[in-house]
Amino acid sequence: MNEKNVVFASGFVALVGRPNAGKSTLLNACVGEKLAITSPVAQTTRRRMRAVVNTDHSQLVIIDTPGLHKPKDALGSELNRSALGELAGADVVALLVDATKPVGTGDAWVARHVAASSAPYKLLVLTKADVAGPEQVAAQLAAVRDLVELNDELVVSAREGFNVDAFVELVSAHLPEGPRWFPEGMDVDATPEDLVAEFVREKLFCNLRQELPHSVGVLCDGLEYADDGHASIEVTVLVEREGQKAIVVGHGGQMIKRVGVQARRDIERLLGCKVYLDLKVRVAPQWRRDEREIRRLGYSSED
Repeated sequence: MNEKNVVFASGFVALVGRPNAGKSTLLNACVGEKLAITSPVAQTTRRRMRAVVNTDHSQLVIIDTPGLHKPKDALGSELNRSALGELAGADVVALLVDATKPVGTGDAWVARHVAASSAPYKLLVLTKADVAGPEQVAAQLAAVRDLVELNDELVVSAREGFNVDAFVELVSAHLPEGPRWFPEGMDVDATPEDLVAEFVREKLFCNLRQELPHSVGVLCDGLEYADDGHASIEVTVLVEREGQKAIVVGHGGQMIKRVGVQARRDIERLLGCKVYLDLKVRVAPQWRRDEREIRRLGYSSED
C-alpha cells in the first residue's frame, strides 16, 4: 500500500479489572518506562492515568483505572466510579484477569460491566503468564469464556515483555481513524506533582504492606526548581490516626527516611535532576470518608 494511503488510527483503550490484575504493569510495559505505580497491595491505583503509545500509523491512549472492588468507604466508591466511567468513552476495553487467581464473583461483576459497555472492541487479557503453568492458563481462559463473550483474547506477561508488542498491535488494528490526541513527546497526562505524589505513595505501600496502606494519602504541596538546577519538593503524607503517623515515621524517623530515599530515585529519573525531598506526615481523621479531601488528593472520579 502506498504510504500516502495509510490510514492513521487513534483511540482510547481502557484497562479494567480486579485489584492487582496487572493493569499498571501492562501500561508501563507498553510505554516502555515506569509511569504508573505498582505494589503487592491491592487497590494501589487511585488516579486514572492516561499514557500515550505512538506507532508509525497509530496513537493509543491507554487508560489505567483503579481496580474494581466492593467499596468500604467514600474513597472506594469514588475509585469504582472512576474506573467504570472510563468504559463509556473507550474505543477498546481490555478486561484484565490474573492467570494465577481463581476466577470468582468479583471477576463476574467486572465482566458484566465490560459486556454492557458500548466499546466496539472488547479484549480479554490474561496477565502474569510468567508465573502460571499452561494448564492454569487454559483453565483461566475457559473460566472467563463462561462469564462473558469478548471479541478476542491474549495471554501476556508484562514483566517479561511477553506479548506486550502483540497487545499494542492487536489494539491498534481495532482503533478508528482519528487524529493524534496528544503531541509526540507527551507520554502521560499527569502533572509532575501528581507523579511525585504517586511515587511516594508507592514506596509507602511497598514498605508498610498491609499495616495501613489504604489509610495513607499523599499530596505534593510544591515543586520548585533552584538556580543550580536541582528541584525542591514538599510532600504531605496523610494518615487517619496518631498511631498510624508513628508507623509511617518509624523509630527515630527511619521509615519515612527510607521512603524518601527510595522515592527520590524515581523522582530524579522523572525530572532529570537532583531532588531535595521534604516529607511531612499529618493526621487527617477519617479523610477517606471526606469527599473534599478525596478531591484535593486527586482521587475523585471527576478529576
